[in-house]
Amino acid sequence: THPHVISNHYLTQKFFFYFEVSLNEISLWPIPQKFQSSAVAFKLSPASFQIVHAKQSSAGPSCSILENAFRLETFSQLVYEDDYGANNINKTEISDFPRFAHRGILLDSSRHFLPLKVILANLEAMAMNKFNVFHWHIVDDQSFPYMSRTFPDLSQKGAYHPFTHVYTPSDVKMVIEFARMRGIRVIPEFDTPGHTRSWGNGKLDLLTPCYSGSSPSGTFGPVNPILNSSYDFMTEFFKEISTVFPDAYIHLGGDEVDFSCWKSNPDIQKFMVQQGFGTDYSKLESFYVQRLLDIVAATKKGYMVWQEVFDNGVKLKADTQIHVWKERPQYQDEMAKVTAAGFNTLLSTPWYLNRISYGQDWVNIYKADPQNFTGTDAQKKLVIGGEACLWGEYVDATNLTPRLWPRASAVAERLWSDKSVTDVGNAYNRLAQHRCRMVKRGIPAEPLFVGHCRQEYMGL
Repeated sequence: THPHVISNHYLTQKFFFYFEVSLNEISLWPIPQKFQSSAVAFKLSPASFQIVHAKQSSAGPSCSILENAFRLETFSQLVYEDDYGANNINKTEISDFPRFAHRGILLDSSRHFLPLKVILANLEAMAMNKFNVFHWHIVDDQSFPYMSRTFPDLSQKGAYHPFTHVYTPSDVKMVIEFARMRGIRVIPEFDTPGHTRSWGNGKLDLLTPCYSGSSPSGTFGPVNPILNSSYDFMTEFFKEISTVFPDAYIHLGGDEVDFSCWKSNPDIQKFMVQQGFGTDYSKLESFYVQRLLDIVAATKKGYMVWQEVFDNGVKLKADTQIHVWKERPQYQDEMAKVTAAGFNTLLSTPWYLNRISYGQDWVNIYKADPQNFTGTDAQKKLVIGGEACLWGEYVDATNLTPRLWPRASAVAERLWSDKSVTDVGNAYNRLAQHRCRMVKRGIPAEPLFVGHCRQEYMGL
């Protein structure tokens, strides 16, 4: 009986070891395009461990950003601790690349000011999930926290507080550099002509005075599109923005323009007649957007716009990126329409993560696919990716991270992994572990469902 007990014990140990390995093998997130792992395990020794370039690698040791990035994410996910506390990694071959080039997260720092440390923590989490675009919706109606060198009054008079609730030039620089070191682009959004109420505090005559009957009501609407001074301001402002943000693209917004104020203003009514626009105010919006696009194009930047700009028939440069966000008409129809017109397109409609509900909403987030619409292969190729959006009406530093993670991770895998990766059961197991991994690394990601993380009882 004695040897039998030993062999049994041995088998148990062996089984436990293999269980550990397979568990780690399946918890990669997002799952790589191709990977093969064997049961051969290597112990990691801090003294002798190094990462080297393959002979055929085009990046040599001179590429400092790659050298720094060699805490590469997939590798770190393959490392696991055995029963004796040693770090191991199994012999694994990985060939990996993203399915989509644009994998973004939008954070809104206008509805609530987001302290720098919250933004930086989320850039860390983005890198962990292989996101590569931070879409910074930096200003809006409610506040203007971007400190402009050219127009300091915009934040002085438009931020919630002129000193504590602003992003200084060095703050912005820090975000851009912190992101760059993690392979993340920073695309700022300065949305006009709507969503600009806070701009009017620091720039007189930029917004349209609304009228009640024949006299001004004292309230203001979108940017005034009939004044040359509006375009002079935009020229100077975007000249600055183009030098501060190094990315090749700027997001110019263009969504949800409320026409009621324009309609009430007698000067604008007169202008509409002169231009032959009749009473079609979307033509006036197009008139403004057209001029703005020319201004931004002159700074040698490309631009992204929300779908309304395309829907309203504005003439757009061929390299414009159209950002689809509306529920109606069905976003699949909009994707088909935009790509049929030959434009690069990205999707956000199913990924508005500020919308919350009870239950495991990550499943629907995970199932949405940006190429799931009726169209040719050439149209599908125009889909450059998508973005998870977290609008800030009910989100600030206290709850931003847990509301975003791990729900955004579901978007991350959809945009990175092969389109055949759709098994929700398998995804649940990996994502639950990935969420525990994020918590272990100091990111307070909320739980997917009932259960616990292994690290919670280590050493007790």
